[in-house]
This record gives sequence, structure tokens and C-alpha cells, in this order.
Amino acid sequence: MRLLRFALPLLLFLVLLILLARGLTLDPRKLPSPLIGKPAPAFAVPRLDDAAGQLRPADMAGRVWLLNVWASWCAPCLEEHPALMALAQRGVVPIVGLNHKDTREAGRAWLQRHGNPYHASGFDGDGRTGIDFGVYGVPETYVIDRAGIVRFKHTGPLTRDVIEARIEPLLKKLEQAGG
Repeated sequence: MRLLRFALPLLLFLVLLILLARGLTLDPRKLPSPLIGKPAPAFAVPRLDDAAGQLRPADMAGRVWLLNVWASWCAPCLEEHPALMALAQRGVVPIVGLNHKDTREAGRAWLQRHGNPYHASGFDGDGRTGIDFGVYGVPETYVIDRAGIVRFKHTGPLTRDVIEARIEPLLKKLEQAGG
């Protein structure tokens, strides 16, 4: 009985230690999104370039598109920016920006300084639309098909390798399938 009294807490401690060790080996960028395979959240946000205009997913209905969540204060967003500019210049897919938890002035100045890869960019100053998408932190990028279904999520800065290995093959597949 005395052995059980000491062995049980030790066993529980070892189990917790194993779970912690396993958790530390996981890549937080590979967190699956509950949105994959589901309709993109409906939203209507003011356009970054024109507060009187609105940006909605319905504006992209019938097209495969990328939603890139970014902010002027985000260092990794600057890191991924050349890859987005190159993708936009090639015209592979329309890229829609969502300026997240920023100020309109800072977002517009940032795009003017670094270039604008976006077909359109919405302003999500309070972050509510980002919350609807389950944004953990910026940048995050989503591939949305013609029917408005989220098909892919990438957390962290996009790189040329991610675009070539993951996003472009998916885009080709969605274009061929008409999805």
C-alpha cells in the first residue's frame, strides 16, 4: 500500500513529462485549421485604400484566391513580402490582403514603401475578422477555392519554397477541378 502511495504520483509525473516533451517537439506552424474544408468566414471590412469601400469574400466568388493576413508592425510580414510580390507579378492567383490590428495610415504607408502585391486589401483594425479565421499571429495565408471553401492554411511567413511546393500545386489542382 505504501509503495502504491509513492508510485502513483511518480507515474503521473512521468506521464506528464512525456506529454510535455512530445509537445515541445511539435511545430506550431503545422497547427491544423478547423476551417479546412469549410466555407471561409463571411466578413465585410473597409478597404485599406478607401474607407468608404467594402471588401467581402463574395467579391472573389467564382475565383480561387489567397487571403494573406498581415500588418505593418510584423517583421515576418516584411520577410515574406518579396515572395508575395513575385507571386503577384506572375499573376498566378489574386492575393487579397487583410491588414490586421494595425492603423490604416501605417498599413497604407507600409504598402507604399514596400510595394503592393494585393488585388485588394481590407482593414481589420480591431482584429475581429482575424479572430473569425482563427488567426494565431501574422502573417497567415489561406487558399480559398471558387466555392469559398478554405483549402489550405499556412502560418508564418510564406517562402518561395512553400509557394512552389505547397501552394502552386494546390492552385493547379483547384483550377483543373474547377474548384
